Formats: sequence, structure tokens, C-alpha cells
Amino acid sequence: MREARGYVGRLVAAARTVRRAAAAFAAVAVTAASAAAAAPPFDPAPWVADLEQAREVFATKYANLEWAVYEREADLPALFAETRSRVEAAASDADARAAFERLTRRLGDGHVRFVWPTAAAALPAEPRHADCGALGYEARMRASPMVANAIGYRPLPASAGEEFPAGTLEVGGRVVGVLEIGVFTEKGFPELCTRALAALHVDAADVCGPDCGDRVDTWAAAQLTRDLARRVRELGEAGAQLLLVDISGNGGGSEWAEAAARMLTPIRLRSSRVGFVRGEHWASGFAQTETELKIAADATDGADRALLLGLARQVSDRRLIAATACDAAPLWVGQPMACQWLGKGFYASGLLASADPLALAGKPWAGKVFSPARYPYEEGVWQGPLVVLIDGGTASAAEEFAALLQDNHAALVVGAPSTGAGCGHTDGGTPTRLVHSGAILEVPDCVRLRADGTNEVMGIQPDVLIGLRREDGRHRAAARLVGVLPVILRRFPATRPGATQ
Repeated sequence: MREARGYVGRLVAAARTVRRAAAAFAAVAVTAASAAAAAPPFDPAPWVADLEQAREVFATKYANLEWAVYEREADLPALFAETRSRVEAAASDADARAAFERLTRRLGDGHVRFVWPTAAAALPAEPRHADCGALGYEARMRASPMVANAIGYRPLPASAGEEFPAGTLEVGGRVVGVLEIGVFTEKGFPELCTRALAALHVDAADVCGPDCGDRVDTWAAAQLTRDLARRVRELGEAGAQLLLVDISGNGGGSEWAEAAARMLTPIRLRSSRVGFVRGEHWASGFAQTETELKIAADATDGADRALLLGLARQVSDRRLIAATACDAAPLWVGQPMACQWLGKGFYASGLLASADPLALAGKPWAGKVFSPARYPYEEGVWQGPLVVLIDGGTASAAEEFAALLQDNHAALVVGAPSTGAGCGHTDGGTPTRLVHSGAILEVPDCVRLRADGTNEVMGIQPDVLIGLRREDGRHRAAARLVGVLPVILRRFPATRPGATQ
């Protein structure tokens, strides 16, 4: 009986609470209505000014302007006029922001975005301590494995290379090695950061500034490279005759993709040509590179000195091109320009399109001329047939990886067309803060040009198309792949295990 009365008492108390909450809500609603009535009407003019500033950014800094006009066939004047109409009809800041976001979606470039300010962004920056999260390491960067969900998949035992889930599938009596690469940067693996802090004797209570952060990144990237080589060899030891590299959903990363690709083929790869946006950003970058090359040349002699001085002269020529403006006004309305919009740069791998890693080993300037040399990579760890799986979530550096192997006829690319993000932001890019909203507008400042001269932002087209859909779960997508694996395998003769020992 006491329990019953207690229950009724709780019901009565709850009813009183509901009545009090309702009264409080009504009071808040009245107050909000009064405030809204007293607030001045929304003024879109400052947002229109921001839109005009954004238009100027696109006309002067946007690397993919030619692609947008001629390949994407976007009517840029109409797109901005439509956005202006939406901003002028907006009833709030949220409506205006939505109009800007719609502009980026309509353009369809994965490296164009508005970064809107938040209350947290206005706070003073805290000292960056030796915490992997504070150093930018996040596991959520990695894509979840696809092929590992296939029926019949046998995972390899755990090893030091656990950054790369791996296993085997048996198809028609042949063993297919499966290697999953979820992201092309050490930043996607907090566990590597933890190991780096321990190896470098960095205490968690210490402040880890830029120099400390660079040391952590260098250690982690080197370990990631060695772990990739170990994982590939483990697949060879498991009897893999063909290697299937799954980069579906991989959103990109860094230039580490160039080193990783070279580890998976015996072919000496030649990287894509890079085009750059003329302006101070690239001009100052070239000036710095020229200085560094001359300093490096002064510290050596013979053929190395001649190479460095020759590259310095080429960089100087590019610096002059970057400092020469090109008026894009005709291109903006679909008319031919009197100048070349993009400067002809070097390569996605740096100043050299290709190089022998053994010839560069131990040279302190190697990473300045050939970015893969920043990592302890081995050429051709995998020697056998190679298949790369992509889908609509494969973007940026992951597209660079797939394009590099496809253009050099080093791999068969299968799956669905990639995102089409292409080259992004070099050395921090050219972000622009919009005056009114405080939003940061980011546009790509470079392009990567495929072997056929096309812009990588068009996306990577598979050699073998599989009907992968964005709506598919990872299990369903894996089943679709397994269904066509016998057809893919017929393109390759039977071979022995393909990893070097």
C-alpha cells in the first residue's frame, strides 16, 4: 500500500512539473516573440557583398575555372546571379548561408567549401600539448573496409601492420590478397602517434609546438610506410597471387599516396603534371624552393650540384610565370582568354616526375625534389598483378593514387567512378575570409593533369565498371565485387605469390 501511494505521489509530482514547464515555456515564447517583434528586419546587403567577394575569389584564385566552364559546363554568371537572388530573398542568416552552400553543391568541386565561424573558433587558441587528438590524429578519417565483408574472406593474423586490414579470398582456385587502405596519411592512425610520442620521449604534459608536431608526424609516417611493406609481404607469404587494394570510401590524405603507389608495383612510376594558379601564393612558394635548392647545391658538388642548380633555374622560370597575372574575365563568360590561366608546374611527386629511390637515399635534399623520398619506401614490394578498387567516395589523394597506377598501366582499376576532387590546397592553400560573415572560402590552387591531359577533378573512370551504389552497405558492395571477380581474374594469367621477400 505504501508503494502504491508512493507511485501516485510521483504521478502527482510529475503532473506539477509538467504544468510548471508549460508555464515556463509559454513565458519564454512570449519573450522570444517580443524580441523578434523588436528586432530589425533581416538585411541581406552584407551577404550580397560577401557573395561579390566570393565571386572575385573564383575569378582570380580558382584552379578549376577552366574545368568548370568547359568540362563541367557550368554557367557561372547564371549560378552567381541565382545565388544572389536567393540571398536577397533570405529572411535570416541561416537562409543566406544555405544559398552559399547550394552554390558549392551546384559547382560540384570537392575542394570548394565555405567554413563557417563558430563560437569556439573565436576563443584564443590553447597551447597544443602532446595529445594525439590535439596534434590532429583522428581515426574517423579512415574509411571502413569493404572487401573484408565478403563471404569467404579470411583475415590475416594481427601484426605490426594493423593499420592495413588484410586477408585473402579464394576465387576459382586462385588466392586473391586483399589490402585495405582507409586513408593516405599518418594522421588517420592515433595509435601511430601514441607510439611516436613514446619513441621520441615526448611527455604528455609537454607543449608540442610545430617542431615537435613535425617530428611526431615524420616518425609516424615512416612507421606507416614500413608497416605497409610488412603487410604486403605477409600477403605474399599467405600465397596471394593477385593483390586487390581497396580504397573505396578513402577520402584522400597527403603526398604519402605517391610513395604508397610505388611500393605496389615493379614499374617505375611517372607522376602527373601539376598546373598552378598564378599569384603570390605560388610565386612565394617557388621563391622559397629556389633558395633552398641553391643552398643545397652549395653543400654538394658534381652531378648532384648540377642537378640542383638546373632545377633551381626551372623553379625560377615558374616563379616568373606565377608572378604574371592572367585576366580570367573572358573565361568567366565562356570566351577564349589571351593568356594561359594556369601555369605549367612540375609534378605531383615534386620537381621530378620519377626517380630511383636508391640513387636519392641519404641525400638531405632528396625530399625537396621528390616527395616520395621523404618516406622510407621500397619500390616494387609487390611484384604481381595489381587491382585497385574505387567508388564514389574515393577522393583527393586516393584519386591521385589510382590515377598514378592507371596512367602508368601498373594496375587495373575497378569499381565505380570516383568523387572528382582532384588536386586541392598546397602549403595551406589560399583561403579567403569573407568580410561580413567571417566565413573562410577555400578553393583549390592546383590541378593534376592525367597522362591524356585531362584534369583529375573529372574523376577516375574504372577500367572495369561495377554497379556499386552510394546506398549500398559495405556487405552488399562486397557481394557485388565478388560477383565480378572471376571476370576480373580472367584478365591476368595465373602467377606465383607476388611479394618480394
